[in-house]
Amino acid sequence: MTVAHVYTVAFQGIEAREVDVQVHIADGGNGVFNIVGLGDKAVAESKERVRAALYAIGLALPYKRITVNLAPADLPKEGSHYDLPIALGLLGAMGVLPASEIATYVALGELSLDAQISAVAGVLPAALAASEQQRGLICPASCGPEAAWAGQIGIIAAPSLIALINHMKGVQVLNPPVARLAEDAPNVPDLRDVKGQETAKRALEIVAAGGHNMLMIGPPGAGKSMLAQRLPGLLPPLDAREALELSMVQSLAGDLAGGAISRRRPFRNPHHSASMAALTGGGLRVKPGEVSLAHLGVLFLDELPEFQRAVLDSLRQPMESGEAVVARANAHVRYPARFQLVAAMNPCRCGHLADPGQACGRAPKCAVDYQSRLSGPLLDRIDVHVEVSSVSAADLALPPPAEGSADVAARVAHARDIQRERFAESGIRTNAEAEGELLDKVATPDPAGARLLAEAAEAMRLTARGYHRVLRVARTIADLGGGGPVGRSQIAEALAYRPVAPGR
Repeated sequence: MTVAHVYTVAFQGIEAREVDVQVHIADGGNGVFNIVGLGDKAVAESKERVRAALYAIGLALPYKRITVNLAPADLPKEGSHYDLPIALGLLGAMGVLPASEIATYVALGELSLDAQISAVAGVLPAALAASEQQRGLICPASCGPEAAWAGQIGIIAAPSLIALINHMKGVQVLNPPVARLAEDAPNVPDLRDVKGQETAKRALEIVAAGGHNMLMIGPPGAGKSMLAQRLPGLLPPLDAREALELSMVQSLAGDLAGGAISRRRPFRNPHHSASMAALTGGGLRVKPGEVSLAHLGVLFLDELPEFQRAVLDSLRQPMESGEAVVARANAHVRYPARFQLVAAMNPCRCGHLADPGQACGRAPKCAVDYQSRLSGPLLDRIDVHVEVSSVSAADLALPPPAEGSADVAARVAHARDIQRERFAESGIRTNAEAEGELLDKVATPDPAGARLLAEAAEAMRLTARGYHRVLRVARTIADLGGGGPVGRSQIAEALAYRPVAPGR
């Protein structure tokens, strides 16, 4: 009886849980090859890929009973990345590779029928898990650069099974992978392209500085999408910890092109036909959704009322908690989802509610019906509401604005630096995340501001959530002015961005 061990991982959200791949070869059985341990269809098919890959390099499986156990047996196993550890376990059990050496590695990779090792999702979380377990990592060559971000661990990034065997036997040397940063896009949309819309630009600056959610309401062609696309250019780049946090989600989704990590904040723009699973995560294998892929960046929802109401309401929980929780009968899967929601909508279905030249024939019922598709609790979670008016031909004929994205981004970066120092001991990043006693401590207005806020809260019938969001926005406005106390003028401007919600 021969048993070999090699380790791999099973993913639950961004958590990589250790899996012990145990390969047992026993006499008898007439070539039976079984994989046990609660694997899915892709895992069950691994034996055929492994058999063909070994045959491609001139090895045949022994005509004995082969049992592969993926322990713990009650943990669901999904995906094709179990091919490589199963093959390594077989090579160890057959004596081709030293079993004691392969037991010191975490391995993952998909095998092609000609023994090439194909890229798989989740290499970065697996590399971090290997580092915690003080083991090395064996992965596909194309995934090596992302694995290298895990730090000082032994990494073998092999293009094929034969190259891996030769390396472990000392016949061939595979160079360790080098961590790579992705190059920034050459043409980032600039705020200088937007003519007019000074109020919306100011709101965009506040949103960028404080990490707030934003809703733009205006007729077609007013520039709502254009403004939203320029928000990432105002945001500061990801720091090292944030880039690693986001890249773990992107790695699980298979979105790390060439294994290179980017410091640019994501901008996700799903179509309004997106399902709940596509937006918040889920599906058969519980993949991260758009809210998680927009983590630490921007989630832009254009034509907001056209999304299914249940899909939109599913955003309420991640907007508050900063994570998406997908519940299943056997597990709760969590993905980080600290995103900025930027949404755009027309005032009614035709979009010309307030245009006297193109008056809506069904007003005001058209607007009421259209805006009532959005629930009050969702609208209450949006900090900044902006009316975006049409741009006239005279505005379009004007020269480009003198101030571009770089100028605004400098002010935003300064405001973010103030917040970073303020919240250094609390573990939060921006004013939009402050709450409870911490919010009261940093955003309590002066007496004049407090009186104005109390009067406005009564007149506008603000909820407790709406009241606190006004304070957060006012705190950001003060930070853009240098970080002084919150006064009456900051409260007044913050209230201007919080009108009575549409349709109510």
